[in-house]
Amino acid sequence: MKWNLPNILTTLRLLAAPGVAIMFLYFARPLADWLALLLFMGAAITDWFDGYLARAWKQETKIGAMLDPIADKAMVVVALMVIVGYSDANWIPWLVLPATVILFREVFVSGLREYLGDTAGTLKVTKLAKWKTTVQMVAIAVLFSRGIFEHYLGMSVWGMDQAMVDQIMAGEVEDTLNIRLMFDGLIWSGRLGLWLLWLAAILTFVTGADYLRKAMPHLKEPA
Repeated sequence: MKWNLPNILTTLRLLAAPGVAIMFLYFARPLADWLALLLFMGAAITDWFDGYLARAWKQETKIGAMLDPIADKAMVVVALMVIVGYSDANWIPWLVLPATVILFREVFVSGLREYLGDTAGTLKVTKLAKWKTTVQMVAIAVLFSRGIFEHYLGMSVWGMDQAMVDQIMAGEVEDTLNIRLMFDGLIWSGRLGLWLLWLAAILTFVTGADYLRKAMPHLKEPA
């Protein structure tokens, strides 16, 4: 493997994927949420830089082209697993379906590329697929931030009874300003994260169907 800077960044992003899960094994929350969010965001930023630098410095390599999509998929898969696994029961039904669509598509398209082998160039990454990855990354980052708000507030907004919500909104709780800010942050980070995750799932499904359509001529049995 040629150790230029773009390949190093890609490798670090690949190693960061299991690191997101490890944060929750060795650190208590909300510190684990903070560390996972920072690690994930750092890895997501390198996703742009490694490709840009490889093209700008003419350092594109076969190993880099191979590792880049693997690192992206590993980050998304591990992060979604952690988010679903550490969410409360009220949130899981809203997360499982879009997460399942995303995971199924990633496995399915990877299998298609492996089967097609030398003809896998048929399934080149499209602009819509790049947008799909971007939306996935943003959605996951927002959902990690929701975990931070939730932990500082001490409960999930989905688990509050109406009396508690009314007290917070009416300012009848100690340290009202801080709690109100956290409450608002929890609501909006949760809603935005879910909307983005569902949007990512739709884009994921569309791009997966497009790849299948392009692969179909290579999957037909000889006449």
